[in-house]
Amino acid sequence: MAATARLAARARPIARPNPGVAALLVQGNCVIARGWTQGGGRPHAEAIALAGIAEGGAKGATLYVTLEPCAHQSQRGPACTDLVIAARPSRVVIGQLDPDPRTAGLGAKRIQRAGIAVTVLDDDVARASLAGYLTRAALGRPHVTLKLAMSLDGAIALASGASQWITGEAARAHVHSRRAQHDAILVGGGTWRADKPRLDVRLPGLEARSPDRVLLTRGVAPDGVTVINEPAQIAALDGVQYLYVEGGAGAAASFLAEDMVDELHIYRAPILIGSGLPALSDIGLASLADAHGRWRHCESRQLGSDTFTSYLRTR
Repeated sequence: MAATARLAARARPIARPNPGVAALLVQGNCVIARGWTQGGGRPHAEAIALAGIAEGGAKGATLYVTLEPCAHQSQRGPACTDLVIAARPSRVVIGQLDPDPRTAGLGAKRIQRAGIAVTVLDDDVARASLAGYLTRAALGRPHVTLKLAMSLDGAIALASGASQWITGEAARAHVHSRRAQHDAILVGGGTWRADKPRLDVRLPGLEARSPDRVLLTRGVAPDGVTVINEPAQIAALDGVQYLYVEGGAGAAASFLAEDMVDELHIYRAPILIGSGLPALSDIGLASLADAHGRWRHCESRQLGSDTFTSYLRTR
């Protein structure tokens, strides 16, 4: 299932508004077919995987899929449950049940009733690969990642506001790779006015993955930019499952104060700034005790001279 979940990254975020799902068909110890949700949400991962083998080729094989096969017919394509039943694998392993009420366990039950063994794992890695879709279903809003790039002493700029550049080239390229995995990117009005950021993806071959631009402000919307006035309004961002918040300090603090950050990406450069601009303004913390137990370490890596660390919100 871990390999299947990694494959699902190829569908993020191009599968919007559908979840980015992946499927692997395994015969013995060999992967004989694979698939992931295509651009715009169709075809689904199972349809791609099963289309890649000869008729009858799935018999005796195990189909691994990160999300329960859909059980409903659509004008855009067949129900994946029907495709799986027709292919007759010996077993289907499902990473997560689909919260969509049109499926919600029905797909697994139909496959099982057809005489195919079904295992539902409630797998952590599969859940992480579907974070945007599952957050939308559970909380009614996108999965929010907050990115902070700072000095060792927690500053994001000099006192004058100069911030280009805190981190080095490797860290900045990594940021662009994260942008390419998100449906939308948000900054606050102060950052927009001070830095005039492009908020696009500037990695060769990934330019088309540039996310939608969102501005947190009470001002007028610039051309090509969606404006929201408060963090709660991200729920209304159409088709957005993954939102990347890049700052500044006020916007970051407003999302943290509303407990609307699901993942933290912290880039730290080996420099000291002193009396610069802090990474965060007030987040409404009442006591140090309230600060503990909220974040779980997920990943650390070295990016040139800078360090990258990610944390997941404990809920």
